[in-house]
Amino acid sequence: MKILWVKAGKLLPVDTGGKIRSFNILRHLAKQHEVTLLSYYGGRRDPEYEGAITQQLPGAQTIHVAGPEGTLAQSLDYILRIPSAAPYAVRKFTDFRVGRVVAEWLNNGKLDVAVCDFLSASSNFPDQATHTAVVLFQHNVETMLWRRMAQTERSFWVKLSYLIEARKMAAYEARALRRFSHMIAVSETDRAAMLELAPGCPITVVPTGVDTEHYQASPSVSPDPPVVLFTGSMDWEPNIDAMEYFCADIWPAVLAEFPNAHFQIVGRNPHARVRRLVSASIEVTGTVPSIADYLRSATVVIVPLRIGGGTRLKIFEAMAMAKALVSTSIGAEGLNVTDGRDVIIADGAKCFANAIIRLLREPETRRTYEQAAATSAARYDWSQIALRFADVLRDASKNFAPKKT
Repeated sequence: MKILWVKAGKLLPVDTGGKIRSFNILRHLAKQHEVTLLSYYGGRRDPEYEGAITQQLPGAQTIHVAGPEGTLAQSLDYILRIPSAAPYAVRKFTDFRVGRVVAEWLNNGKLDVAVCDFLSASSNFPDQATHTAVVLFQHNVETMLWRRMAQTERSFWVKLSYLIEARKMAAYEARALRRFSHMIAVSETDRAAMLELAPGCPITVVPTGVDTEHYQASPSVSPDPPVVLFTGSMDWEPNIDAMEYFCADIWPAVLAEFPNAHFQIVGRNPHARVRRLVSASIEVTGTVPSIADYLRSATVVIVPLRIGGGTRLKIFEAMAMAKALVSTSIGAEGLNVTDGRDVIIADGAKCFANAIIRLLREPETRRTYEQAAATSAARYDWSQIALRFADVLRDASKNFAPKKT
């Protein structure tokens, strides 16, 4: 197949869940299909990125669209766009040059199918289907994500902005789901939420994967001293909220039982709210050369998310390395995991702390979870996920019929 893949923002470095998912599917698709990545990005012009992405994915095209830089400029840009009916999370990624290039590709008759990667790029696609089937790849349900952030936010003004964005997103997302030939969700949970917004839309689930060559099962680690680990992009609000919640409400109970325990927060761009959590028992690393190295040394991995959508790649990465894992229901939402078999699901601070303490106290229990986790994750290598993704694209192309205007 000849595939056009359109993504807002840089794909490199591959340091967020969305980038990991997109990059791995793209690289495997490119082994058997003719794939063109159109990557458009804001900020300063970055020739180094443009060269690197072409090297990683030959044939990739880039468009530099500038855009506001810095917190102040972005805040002003948000205020100016409040009257717009479209949510800011979409409007800020809309550019007439990108839309023109996309329209040319869709109309030239050379493509079999196109992929809109994330809802953020969707407004650059024409409202009416043209000569090419277009598949919307939904890594999460944006409406659900914004509503959850509004529910947990304490600041009145930030909460208000989230509520405004959630309301706009609900209307926009429902319309967008009806515009595309087909949708790909990453979980049955997300599929159900999308169908609530747009009943009857064609949606297929392609689950999250893991690079089993990179994340290989490692020997069980002795809890002396215990190392508890969280990984993720630390400038993303759901992760920031999770760390504030864990450090305030859960970690003290773990320390009371294991005074020498160490908690590592590993991930890029730690927000000031995360950096403030540093203490004698809590380490914030920032960007690290290898997440796998930190996973290898961890005794227990945690995912205490209270906000989120889509699926968490960090869970499969930890499971592939044979790590015992404790997660909230939201943290493991949409993943094919089973509480009490390959993960422990714990909602509520006391329950979460008790689960960690149990795994640290009981080596045999921990090893049972570790072995089950590795077995479960092995079924989701990215090479297999990409094959399922390609099947959906092939069917969308085969069944495509342009809408009459």
